[in-house]
Formats: sequence, C-alpha cells, structure tokens
Amino acid sequence: MTPTLLLAIAAAYLLGSIPFGLLLTRVTGAGDLRAIGSGNIGATNVLRTGRKGLAAATLLLDLLKGAAAVWLARAFLPGSEALVALAAVVGHCFPVWLRFRGGKGVATTMGVALGLAWPIGLVYALVWLGLLATVRISSVGGMTAAISAPIAALVIGRADYALVLAIIAALVVVLHRANIARLLAGTEPRIGSKG
Repeated sequence: MTPTLLLAIAAAYLLGSIPFGLLLTRVTGAGDLRAIGSGNIGATNVLRTGRKGLAAATLLLDLLKGAAAVWLARAFLPGSEALVALAAVVGHCFPVWLRFRGGKGVATTMGVALGLAWPIGLVYALVWLGLLATVRISSVGGMTAAISAPIAALVIGRADYALVLAIIAALVVVLHRANIARLLAGTEPRIGSKG
C-alpha cells in the first residue's frame, strides 16, 4: 500500500465523516441531533425533528459525499475506488469528530455504489425506495438495499466491487442490530409514526 493510496483512503474517511445531519440541525436551530430520537446523525433521525427539508438535504449530502469520494479517487488515483468507497462509509459510521459515533451508512453506501458503477447505484435506489414506499420501515429498506449492492456488482461482472460492497453491507447490517431486535419484536416504527 503506497503513501498515495493511504492518503486517498484517509481523505475519503475524512470526507465521509462530515456529519451533515448534525451540522444542518444545529445551523437551523433544530437542536442537537444526538439528543433526538435514536441519537443517530442520519436522515431518518433528522426526519424525527419534523423538518422534512432538512432530512432530504441530509440524505442528499450524505449520498453525495460517498459518490464524491469515489469520483475523486477515479480521477486522481484510478484503481483505488473500492478501498476509498469503504473508507468513506467507515468515516460516516465512525467519525473521529464525534468520538466514532456516527450514522448507519445507508445513504453514504448508496453514494459509493453510484460512484462505483451507476447500475449498482440504480439497483440500490430501486430496492431502497421501493421498500420505503411499500413496507415503510427505514431499517428494512436500508439493510436490504445494502445487501442488494454486492449482488448487483456480481451481476455486472465487478467482483472487486462486490467484495467491498459485501463488507459494507455487513457493516450496515451490524449497525442495525438494535433495529433487527425491534423488527423481531414487532416494535420497529414505520416512517411517519411517532415511535
């Protein structure tokens, strides 16, 4: 692993670790996101502030930072995209600025999937949005979409991307372990509910 690659990975981690949800809620006076709902810094928890526009902005920015990390890697260090994608998601989930307590990586994973190959990102988006529209449980949509990404990568013949996306999917699922427990108990809230 060259110094240049290490620098690219570190830069992707730092880009991924920008806590847009926390920053947006603070700037707009919505309070400390970590003291609201689940305490998570992602778009789903931002939605619990009652500000749909902020939630949408958080979703878009978290997605874009993942995509930007991969696009920058492709432009300046071709071949590093997969490792950079992983670093960006890890940065979002474990940001150094927040004592390594970040989000669950769903939007940022969509961003890196889109950055790696648009068909993977398209599959991710269709699975995620389709389940959000039908099941209306954020965790189900996010975890299933993350699992769909490495499968989509294999279908288009990118085993290298599939490997890193499988690692990311495993991370996303592990970070949803509390959600999984609530799903099994039948207590996981649906989008729009007050649970």
